[in-house]
Amino acid sequence: MVAMLSFSSMAKPLSYYFEQDVKFDPAIPTPEQVLGYEVGQWHVRHDQLVRYMEILADKSDRINFEVIGRTHEQRPLVMLTITAADKLTKIEQIRQDHLARLDNKTSNKTNSQVPPSVVWMGYSVHGNESSGSNSALLVAYYLAAAQGAEIEELLNSTVILLDPSLNPDGLARFANWANSNRGMNLSSDPKTREHVEGWPSSRTNHYWFDLNRDWLLLQHPESRARIAKFHTWKPNILTDFHEMGPNSSYFFQPGIPSRKHPITPDENVSLTKAIANYHAKTLDENNALYFTEESFDDFYYGKGSTYPDVNGGVGILFEQASSRGHVQETINGTLTFPFTIKNQLLTSLSTFKAAVDNRVALLEYQAQFYNQAIDLAKEESFEGYVVEGEKDNTRIKHFLGLLKQHQIDAFALTKPLKAKGKNFTTNSYFIPLAQPQYRLIKAIFSEQKNFADNTFYDVSGWTLAHAFNLPFAEVKSSWGLKIANTAWKKAVKPSFAALKQGYAFGFSWDDYLAPKMLNSLLKQGIKARVALSPLKAKTPSGEVKFDSGSIIVPAGLQTNKDWVSLLNNAQNEFGIAIKPITSGLTSEGADLGSRTMAVVNEPKVLLIGGKGISQYEAGEVWYYLDRFVGVAPTIVEMQRLSTVELSNYSHIVLAHGNYSSLSDAEKVAIKTWVRKGGVIWGHKGGAKFLADQQLLKASYLSRQDVASAFNTQGLNYADKDHLAGRQRIAGAIFNTNADLTHPLTFSLKRETLPVFKNSTWLLEASQAPFVNILTYTKKPLLAGFTDAVNVEQVAGGAGLIAHSYGRGTVIGMTDDPVFRGYWYGTSRLLSNALFFGHTFRVNGG
Repeated sequence: MVAMLSFSSMAKPLSYYFEQDVKFDPAIPTPEQVLGYEVGQWHVRHDQLVRYMEILADKSDRINFEVIGRTHEQRPLVMLTITAADKLTKIEQIRQDHLARLDNKTSNKTNSQVPPSVVWMGYSVHGNESSGSNSALLVAYYLAAAQGAEIEELLNSTVILLDPSLNPDGLARFANWANSNRGMNLSSDPKTREHVEGWPSSRTNHYWFDLNRDWLLLQHPESRARIAKFHTWKPNILTDFHEMGPNSSYFFQPGIPSRKHPITPDENVSLTKAIANYHAKTLDENNALYFTEESFDDFYYGKGSTYPDVNGGVGILFEQASSRGHVQETINGTLTFPFTIKNQLLTSLSTFKAAVDNRVALLEYQAQFYNQAIDLAKEESFEGYVVEGEKDNTRIKHFLGLLKQHQIDAFALTKPLKAKGKNFTTNSYFIPLAQPQYRLIKAIFSEQKNFADNTFYDVSGWTLAHAFNLPFAEVKSSWGLKIANTAWKKAVKPSFAALKQGYAFGFSWDDYLAPKMLNSLLKQGIKARVALSPLKAKTPSGEVKFDSGSIIVPAGLQTNKDWVSLLNNAQNEFGIAIKPITSGLTSEGADLGSRTMAVVNEPKVLLIGGKGISQYEAGEVWYYLDRFVGVAPTIVEMQRLSTVELSNYSHIVLAHGNYSSLSDAEKVAIKTWVRKGGVIWGHKGGAKFLADQQLLKASYLSRQDVASAFNTQGLNYADKDHLAGRQRIAGAIFNTNADLTHPLTFSLKRETLPVFKNSTWLLEASQAPFVNILTYTKKPLLAGFTDAVNVEQVAGGAGLIAHSYGRGTVIGMTDDPVFRGYWYGTSRLLSNALFFGHTFRVNGG
């Protein structure tokens, strides 16, 4: 039985957090003097946090304050640069000298005249793990105001980059939640509203993304600003302060030793272990429970504590048991918010001590990491990778832009190339291994399928070229390789000749932004058609082929007198050429007035959310539709669905989740809506709901069905975790065969399409003809680990099934097409469903 305790005051003075012998400059304001309350008494709001950092920078000659970017909600991303006052006046020279060490073989064998190490302190990338950001108040105060030999040595030995809130939007939401749900008498009951957030939680950013998975993918402004700053300094240590469940204690890295990425040097682990001794010592002195080398891994380079490991630094994850609100009863007794803050402060200070004592080792390791890169690249059996841009200018531009943000150079081919039996055109790019980011390049293109330890905390494969659906290959030799002299850089948006009144206009569906351009035109009243099969049309420059999916805008349908101006504006805004067509009579394919020229309408999308639905996957759908399609979905929680008039919407999207709480009446309403002409899309749990309701005519294997295929005879209890790891699909990339004649695959050019899979729920291929749009290949695993038993069960199964239901359409997908925002290849399936989901009629069997 949980004890119901109340606490009238949680205020803790500075003496609670700092040792008594630490002296502070009275001219520097304390957090309490600025906030009006003691640290930990309330959850600090982001605006208060920023204001305190601004005041510290104004009062202290040790601190520079900088806004390095803005969040989706336009909150400032704050960075403090902190060092000794005399060093701060020449900080740019120190930065340049630090980077210069990574371009030569210079070294420092002793502590005399050793340059400062660079320490990045990052707090609360998950907004509701707020002890980190609240401890940042105290860390900043200590660095600004502490006096004595210890702080002087620290400031003279390091440059500290303090990021007090990695996720301002999430932190702001959570501070509001925790503060508005507490009373003057605090409840420690874990069930009280203060400790149980509503949907979606404040862990995520504005679009409900986990920013701690975005360091490599860079889909969000928070990550892009952070990585830009990261590479201007290339820190030696980067800390990442988190929280975990209330009934735990405290964790710091190293994590499970066998679960580091194989590209990470062993020296990184040695340094991490050396630094861990400092955390252990300070927590021992404070009688705080902790653990290490358990639970967490260091594999996925898209996490904050792992990204530095492939960039010459040492990333360190900290996890503090969370009070979530202000005080909570746990198996370890009463856990208070001030206690969680103090632990984060203690390990911040121990990090500083470790950075001072291990300065030479850290600097030597980083210099060696980069100075050996070219030599290591020369020892490889191949020169680099070539990537084909295909016909989608936006997709290849975003791919190359992502590489550029990670300091990776790519060079355009000036002559076609054949590599690994594949032909690459001059719309391809060569990424040489022989550059400073050699290790990161290998990680980005890796297709490794087995590892020393095949159990993963997050994902096991993230090959970026597969995510973007771009053909690529290793280039074995530079013989015959002709490339541009300079690396790719972001090109100026193309300009187009002005369109004039004509019979019709058409544009290709190939570009990633074609759906957004079409939607923009539809919203402005343009009437359009989609070509369901290829055709050749007459243009002022001769006959032009328009592939399936091309959008045709006939003059005879337009009612807006400025429609040609709208087309001109659109092609210039989106960078997609619109071509004039002079006749409705085509030399090949359907004429422009054919009934096979299907009507396209502006989609009205209902996205179901709420308790039981994955906030991540619902957020990914929202993000894709909003940012890349220009569609504002109506987001309705399941508990409000009965209040919604479904006839107002053309599409319903069911992201991954459990829809069992829908009432029978709501299920009937959905079926009736589809039968009358609606298009419904479901993936993973959403597809399971469609199948369970017999809207989707398909069978499936449940997770239990898949797990039962494993032989468990003779296993001991000690084998339990290993078996569970084998039975999972912990984020791997699989290959599917695609029916390129189907409207849902318009814009795809290859007969195979890589998909991201992190679930063992599997759709079986339908026996009905024409409905299996994607089917897994016979040997489907492309990258990342999946046990052979699971691979065999995936092979030949359905990836995407679509068929008619009454006058409507039902579409089910086994996997998430918009995973973490960077799966540019499969995301087109969703936008095709929005615009073309009504264009085919197929019996589901």
